[in-house]
Amino acid sequence: QVQLVESGGGLVQAGGSLRLSCTLSGRTFSAYAMGWFRQAPGKEREFVGAISRGGGSTKHADSVKGRFTISRDNTKSTVYLQMNSLKSEDTAVYYCAARVSRSWPNTPSTYDYWGQGTQVTVSS
Repeated sequence: QVQLVESGGGLVQAGGSLRLSCTLSGRTFSAYAMGWFRQAPGKEREFVGAISRGGGSTKHADSVKGRFTISRDNTKSTVYLQMNSLKSEDTAVYYCAARVSRSWPNTPSTYDYWGQGTQVTVSS
């Protein structure tokens, strides 16, 4: 059974940085494409970034491009989201997700497993 556990969220001032981590257990990490999503109160869950199984390809939402970077370490079964130049509109619960596929779409419903989420709050 796949389990995903996120960490690294917290309260940060606008302009600051945070790094989120998500560790997968129960299966071989390198078999999964990974994604980060976020959900603010009253809003739908939205795509933030995704990374291929080997880590050689990534994509990011336009709203975070140039500020956020997704990466992974298959030796540690962990995916990261480095968040720089944070803005108040980045405040949300951040979720990591795993997909048993070579592709890594933007749609939340296409991912197979989800973490419990970690809160990121950016104060202005």
